[in-house]
Amino acid sequence: MTTIAAIAATHIPTNASQRRSTVMAAARLPDAPGGRHLSARHAATRRRENARDRAARHRHARCAAPARGGVVMHVVESFAGDGPRERLRREGREALSEEELVALVLGTGSAREPVTVLAARVVREIGGAAGLARSGVGGLSSIDGLGESKAMRLVAAIELGRRVQQRPWSPGPKIETSRDVDDLLRPRLADQEIEQFVALALDAKNRVSAELKIAVGGLSACPVAPADVFRAILREAAASVVFAHNHPSGDSTPSADDIALTDRLVRAGTLLGVRVLDHVVVGREGYFSFVDAGLLPRSAG
Repeated sequence: MTTIAAIAATHIPTNASQRRSTVMAAARLPDAPGGRHLSARHAATRRRENARDRAARHRHARCAAPARGGVVMHVVESFAGDGPRERLRREGREALSEEELVALVLGTGSAREPVTVLAARVVREIGGAAGLARSGVGGLSSIDGLGESKAMRLVAAIELGRRVQQRPWSPGPKIETSRDVDDLLRPRLADQEIEQFVALALDAKNRVSAELKIAVGGLSACPVAPADVFRAILREAAASVVFAHNHPSGDSTPSADDIALTDRLVRAGTLLGVRVLDHVVVGREGYFSFVDAGLLPRSAG
């Protein structure tokens, strides 16, 4: 085995021929206790492959950003394609850290730092979400790399969140019959010239917790995918749901497509644990209820 002492004692060749011989001999030195020999080119190739393997095993790169006072702060910066926007889309808002939320509000970084590094430094210097809530435009603007425009964005976002928290929540109207659905939606749907598909998310007491416009179609059709429908409903944590759509023609009689869609929605709701209570078709002169007509599939429960 070649030792450090042996390498240090190696005679340094003086002419070109001797130097080439020494380089070729060094390339054949064993690189591990097993005694395997590699050429210089193969050794370089293997080093590059090892580096790529290490990079593939790590999803994040560690960046160093200078903080105030000369202290170096290490920040985990996501690779492209796995940033805050992608995580928000894939995992939802609850999965994001304070730094990622701030990065989304800021939108862009500074000339020296990408937005994720800047956001992490702002959160650290200001004292987290609690510090942000106490800060004004002047204090935030003084942070290096932030500026007045970005400070205003942060202040506006904090104030909006504060107002949402302070707004008292009151449940919507209780839905007990198809007439309740028609009374609620007729003012908005009956005279529409294009077809619209709406979902009323209900709580455990059948009170409306959200009115969701799922799709907008044309004069005679409104393409609806059950996956899109229940993705929106599940975000509202609905216990049950009532579907409704209008017929611009004025005739509330359901089409064959309406019947088939209702069957698919009821089956999807059963699988996801969201009970479909009714599907109401609103026309100018009246409405049609699948429950009243006995056409709601039995799987609705």
